[in-house]
Amino acid sequence: MSQQDKRKQTGGLPARVVAENRKARHDYSFEDMFEAGIALQGTEVKSLRFGKGNIAEAYAEIRGGEAWLVNAHIPEFSHGNRHNHEPTRPRKLLLHKREINRLGGAVQRKGMTLVPTKLYFDARGRVKLELALAKGKQAHDKRQAIKERDWARQKSRLMKDYG
Repeated sequence: MSQQDKRKQTGGLPARVVAENRKARHDYSFEDMFEAGIALQGTEVKSLRFGKGNIAEAYAEIRGGEAWLVNAHIPEFSHGNRHNHEPTRPRKLLLHKREINRLGGAVQRKGMTLVPTKLYFDARGRVKLELALAKGKQAHDKRQAIKERDWARQKSRLMKDYG
């Protein structure tokens, strides 16, 4: 999806990314992408608005018919009081029941993983999580991806020089 299509979809405003899991693209091959809302406390949203948050070590799981984001780190709000949140608590993901059943089936039957790739604010100011249904890459798959990326870079340089 192009940047222009995303702007049309969000009512003209681009999404503001808070945290991104770049390592996931190297470690996993993505099959399907989902957008999920997150049930957050007020101090968590305030902390995210300051641009703090980390999903590098996070993963999602299906427990009791509900989707949960586990091990995502949202630091305590600096101006919070005694009602501040716990930084790595499990957070409920807001998905349709059909999507949860589909994800749960893929994880159980096919041995896939739910990897959070991006945490962002949409055009309406709501926190959203981009979730990927992914399959882990083996070491030889990673090497092959690196070779292909290097060859594409080298090919573009050659075309630019001899164009």
